Amino acid sequence: MKILLLGKNGQIGWELQRTLAPLCEVIALGREELDLLDEKGIRSTVRSIKPNVIVNAAAYNAVDKAEDEQDFAMAINATAPGILAEEAVLSKASVVHYSTDYIFDGNKNMPYKEDDTPNPLNIYGKSKLAGEKAIRETEVPYLIFRTSWAYGLRGNNFLLTILRLAQERDELRIVADQYGIPNWCRMIAETTTYVIAAGLKDIFSYFAVNKGIYNLSSSGETTWYHFAAKILQSTSASTHKCRHVSPIASDEYKAPARRPLYSVLDNSKLLHQFGLNLPSWERSLDFVLSDYSNLPYILAGVKNAYTTDKKL
Repeated sequence: MKILLLGKNGQIGWELQRTLAPLCEVIALGREELDLLDEKGIRSTVRSIKPNVIVNAAAYNAVDKAEDEQDFAMAINATAPGILAEEAVLSKASVVHYSTDYIFDGNKNMPYKEDDTPNPLNIYGKSKLAGEKAIRETEVPYLIFRTSWAYGLRGNNFLLTILRLAQERDELRIVADQYGIPNWCRMIAETTTYVIAAGLKDIFSYFAVNKGIYNLSSSGETTWYHFAAKILQSTSASTHKCRHVSPIASDEYKAPARRPLYSVLDNSKLLHQFGLNLPSWERSLDFVLSDYSNLPYILAGVKNAYTTDKKL
């Protein structure tokens, strides 16, 4: 049994290195070892490693920049997953891939199920939807996990942004009309690992039986504004100078890429198929911020983490 993990230095990939390690041999590659813009490199790497499972945690996640870098976003999020799936078919391997809530337009106003019709509003969402399609058009046994609002204690994400800004500003103005679900990267990685581990005896057949798209998301829902307020409420006031969080409308933020106003994901299929009842987003955040002894270290590294290039 051998797993090829791509995107090892990303938020989810970093956690997957730890969670997958006890299962079997894991070959973890980052941008330095494999350029996902290099089709020949992708094909030769998969053929030389001969994995049983390819876990693709690499992605172009710069939602606003994607509006100006459409070709780059499409190459990483759509073309590369298709190539990986083609090579997996040849190697008799299976594929795990991550997608996003941003494939929906947010007009439903109730949690999205896996078979709801996608209609992405931005290039990032379009590129991720194209990646799903590229995988599905092959004969590979796949698990596509759609998730949302990923965060953790490293990389470039909303949690670290709020912690950074709270050190610099007295007041934060946060969008309050976009509804979704924050998801801890470690929870995403642990759930993925649990699903894979359940099929270790016959991994190819297991993927074939369970093949499909699943919403991998915590329960509940919130807005960016309430997420920010919860972060600040859960951390010691002595670690930041911010004393007030003000709600604003999306139109006031004026981001280059449009976001869905409602992109909550229904995770009942994951529960039904694999028996996984994922925690609420609040409980996960409590776990992340519960160790106050580490917060000074985390906050000291926020600025460096925030400026790190995390396209992959």
